[in-house]
Amino acid sequence: MIAPDSSPRSLEIAPVLQQKLFYRGRKFNFDVSRRQLPNGVVGDWELIQHPGGALVVPITNEGQLVLVRQYRFALAARLLEFPAGTVEVGENPAETIRRELEEEAGYRGHAWQTIGQFPLAPGYSDEIIYAYLATDLEKLPNPPAQDEDEDIEVVLMTFDQFETAIAKGEMVDAKSIASYFWMRHLL
Repeated sequence: MIAPDSSPRSLEIAPVLQQKLFYRGRKFNFDVSRRQLPNGVVGDWELIQHPGGALVVPITNEGQLVLVRQYRFALAARLLEFPAGTVEVGENPAETIRRELEEEAGYRGHAWQTIGQFPLAPGYSDEIIYAYLATDLEKLPNPPAQDEDEDIEVVLMTFDQFETAIAKGEMVDAKSIASYFWMRHLL
């Protein structure tokens, strides 16, 4: 069983003086709150409240990375990413990513290791990414159906090919880049 990193974080809660919810969505909420920061400054800050995401760096038995090229409407482009998904209410990130690997890429991992966790965009969101490494992969003959709103192509790459894509400025998302280089220290 894999579990999220439980390392202690030093929290300095900025007291909420006033809060207004502007939007409640299916994956996140958006609010503006007046807060007093630890240095005494009072101001209004926008926040995307997100339940967190889980990501996996899957490596085939042949040593290839399993990625997805996924259409992202916010950028009107297809990005190269590792399989990932939003942690559902009451779900452990380890459960999330096992499901997402099967749904998005059509693989099942039999050996799992925690890479770590990190904030994705702390200037405006509380989202934490829980990153994992999956090896001893099994290609599923009949993978589960992808979510209706996903436009995904599975891509296999060597480590060198992935690093070249990053170096050449190919559209690769930040959580995938960070997780990949962090994972390299585990091998």
